[in-house]
Amino acid sequence: MKIKFKNDTIEELIQKAQNDDFEALEELVRREEKNVYATLYYMNTRCDDISDLTQEILLKVAKNIKKLKNPKTFRAWLNQITIRQFYDSLRKKQRAPIKITIDNECDENKKEFEIPDNSTSPHQCVLNDELDLVIKKSIDKLKEPFKMAIVMREIQGLSYDEIARATNSSIGTVKSRIARARCKLQEYIKPYMCQG
Repeated sequence: MKIKFKNDTIEELIQKAQNDDFEALEELVRREEKNVYATLYYMNTRCDDISDLTQEILLKVAKNIKKLKNPKTFRAWLNQITIRQFYDSLRKKQRAPIKITIDNECDENKKEFEIPDNSTSPHQCVLNDELDLVIKKSIDKLKEPFKMAIVMREIQGLSYDEIARATNSSIGTVKSRIARARCKLQEYIKPYMCQG
């Protein structure tokens, strides 16, 4: 995080970016990168190009930031871009032919370095990864409107109002979808939590 933007809110960064402050735009993109990645990660377990798609979305945000009329609606606007790009990429994949590479993936000159992770034990990492995968698969089982609502609420931290605007739904519908999604997720995850 650049020191000069440390105390700036998202709205302030947007206003600066709209006035051609490229450093503010860079900071805005940096702050939102994890949210966009997390949203894509939880939207589809089979999405293997999340990093590329995240970059495409952030590039689109950067190119169109001046079109955003109200900085307070940024999260809903970003969500619409993310959702649109995600579904566009799925449609393209369905149309694209399967490609097989014949490149040799073994590079004898390639050096690999191991960096120890002292923060958590390998056992704990495996458990965390396993739980993360269980949650991800559970979210993936949800029907589309419920999946979208729970990802926006729990992963992105959007308010009910922001989710309602992004999905063109009423706040009551959003609350209902989130409640039903949470119940379903508990149902899916319960067997895993009861193991051991």
